[in-house]
Amino acid sequence: MDNLYIEKLRKQVKQALKNDKMRFRHTIGVADTCACLAMRYGVDMEKAYIAGLLHDCAKCVPDAEKFQECADADILLTEIEKKNPYLIHAKLGAFYAKTKYDIQDEEICSAIQYHTTGKKNMSLLEEIVFLADYMEPYRNQADDLERIRSLAFQDIDVAVYEVLRDTLEYLKGSNRPIDTTTNDTYEYYKNKVAK
Repeated sequence: MDNLYIEKLRKQVKQALKNDKMRFRHTIGVADTCACLAMRYGVDMEKAYIAGLLHDCAKCVPDAEKFQECADADILLTEIEKKNPYLIHAKLGAFYAKTKYDIQDEEICSAIQYHTTGKKNMSLLEEIVFLADYMEPYRNQADDLERIRSLAFQDIDVAVYEVLRDTLEYLKGSNRPIDTTTNDTYEYYKNKVAK
């Protein structure tokens, strides 16, 4: 990895998240977990680390600003995203990666865009960021977290399926809206791991 570039990027992210130390701690946890999973699955470690470092780069933007920036950048929002602005940070984060952090790698940007909902047929990098966000070391809320962490290093597709299943159960149980992309992703991985 280009350590000087990574350190520069890390300082930029720390500055952007200066008012939310817990978010920065989570961000570093995700980046480190991405690097570990990248080593396990033979994915470019620098790309994985960068995607993890930038995955929440738009998370702390106030909702009104998120809506305005998406409108200004012609980022289309679904009805679910309009009603649940916490989902918007992934799409806006991919945009920030390109425009604020000069990331031209489309796979990195896609991994940022889909780290919350997932998508059908994710690349290994996309799966890594999706899982790392769920299981990084400072996460401790999910009931089955230790099993997921172990599974992520054994069979990444099964781990993605399990996270999607757990997420949908949580959303249904707490009466929260479910993005259709998450449902579609779940169905895709359910069929994939059943084969």
